[in-house]
Amino acid sequence: MRFLVGHVQGQPGVFAIVEEAATNLTALMPEIGTDLMALTRDPELVTKAAGLVGQGPQTQVADITPALPIAHPGTIICLGLNYVEHIREGGYEIPGYPALFMRGRNSIMPSGAPMVRPACSETLDYEAELMLIVGEGGRHIPEDAALEHVFGYTTFNDGSVREYQRKTHQWTPGKNFDATGAVGPIVVTPDELPEGAKGLKIESRVGNEILQSSNTENMIWGAAKTLSIISEYTTLEPGDLIALGTPPGVGHAKKPGPRWLRPGEVIEVEIEGIGTCANPVVDETAMAARKAAE
Repeated sequence: MRFLVGHVQGQPGVFAIVEEAATNLTALMPEIGTDLMALTRDPELVTKAAGLVGQGPQTQVADITPALPIAHPGTIICLGLNYVEHIREGGYEIPGYPALFMRGRNSIMPSGAPMVRPACSETLDYEAELMLIVGEGGRHIPEDAALEHVFGYTTFNDGSVREYQRKTHQWTPGKNFDATGAVGPIVVTPDELPEGAKGLKIESRVGNEILQSSNTENMIWGAAKTLSIISEYTTLEPGDLIALGTPPGVGHAKKPGPRWLRPGEVIEVEIEGIGTCANPVVDETAMAARKAAE
């Protein structure tokens, strides 16, 4: 199935998407709620929802304002340095264990919402990434069973303020500015994609300018291995978000460069078979001034 969480005329809901038509699952089955959390916890609810697709009045996808697929994720874990060429462009050695860091809830926002370049730095970079949403949770998940714990896959733009990422050996500041990590809008269940979402074209662009272009086949640690590694040290829960790293072509490594995101641009991340996450870039100071004037 293909899901989209969002609002139509101010009313929140979970929608099942078939091409450009959307079925409001929340209206037909209120126990689903207004994000994907209930569905991640109950596979039987997903089966029931599948039987409702096409029923009731249909909404056009274009009329839905996206919201976060999981409104309040318990854990957001991101994997860095997962494509060999990206590792090399950053001047790192190829690691034997993935670079893992966490994001806070305030740092993420849905597709379509402004990506905010902070007032303190102009070094806002883009990172196209595949993201998975955990279904069944667990600890010490074996790699050969890990994909059974994936509810679905979506797109992610791991917007990074490089100046602050490099202030310490820990990446937390540069990866956690408010409204820099864009998620969604479409979530696709594993049965509609290749195993582990491998072999999918992944790209970022601004207008006709292609910034990154690669394939999820090039990940060092795929979805199964990543889930298994993370669950060695923490218990994964339904609705947790895990981002699987970015391919080469990021702005800080461009030559000539760097190529930072600029206010007024729209940054798009597209993954084959899933969809496109698009966000306008805004300046924090200018945004605050506009709000004050309203």
